[in-house]
Amino acid sequence: MFLVDLTSTFVQSKKIVCVGRNYEMHVKELGNDVPSVPVFFLKPTTAYITRDEKIITPPGCVDLQHEVELGLIISKTGKNIAEDKAMDWIQGYTLALDMTARDEQRKAKNAGVPWTLAKMFDTSCPVGEFISKDKISDPHALDIWLSVNGVKRQRSNTKYFIFRIPQILSYVSQFITLEPGDLVLTGTPEGVGRVVSGDIIQAGLVQMGEEITKIEFHVK
Repeated sequence: MFLVDLTSTFVQSKKIVCVGRNYEMHVKELGNDVPSVPVFFLKPTTAYITRDEKIITPPGCVDLQHEVELGLIISKTGKNIAEDKAMDWIQGYTLALDMTARDEQRKAKNAGVPWTLAKMFDTSCPVGEFISKDKISDPHALDIWLSVNGVKRQRSNTKYFIFRIPQILSYVSQFITLEPGDLVLTGTPEGVGRVVSGDIIQAGLVQMGEEITKIEFHVK
C-alpha cells in the first residue's frame, strides 16, 4: 500500500467540503435529478474519526447509511481556481465515508430545509490515511468499493464522475476559499445502504488492479 501517515495533519483542517450527486447511478437510485453544476455542502471537523474510532448513530436516526468517497486534500489557499490549474491545489488523497442519516435527509428535503442533522453529526466522516499525490497516476481511473460485514454493496470507478476534479475545485472556490489541509469529498457511487450497531464497514481504492488503500470502521 502507498501510505504516508499525514492523517493527523488534514483532520485538523478548517473544513470538509462534500460534493453530492456526482455519480449518475447514485443520483437515480435516490430519485434525484442529475445536477447541472456541482451540489455541495459542508461538514464540521468534529465529524472526523480515524482508525479504531467507532461510528455513532446520531440521536433519533433509524436509517444510518454508508457512502464511500474519494477525498482530495488541499495543498494551498485557493480562490477562483482555474480548471486548467486545479490539480496544482491537491496535496494528496484519502478514502472517506460520508455517513448519512437518510431518514433525517428525507425529512429535510421534504421540508425544504438544510441537511444539517443528516450530514454533519459527530463521527459522520470516517477517513483513512493520507495518500501522496504522486502515488495516484489518474484520480479519474480508480476502482472504489465498500462492503458491510463482508458483503460488497458499492463498487464503481471514478471515471463515472459527473463533475471531474478540476470542475469541482474551480466551482467550489468561486464561493468558498479553500485552505491548506481542507478535505473535499467527491461524491459516492450507487449501492448506498443501511448499517446498524455491530456492522463492520470496509472500503478500498484500487489502481490498475493494485490496492492503494483500505479502511475499516465499526458501527457502535
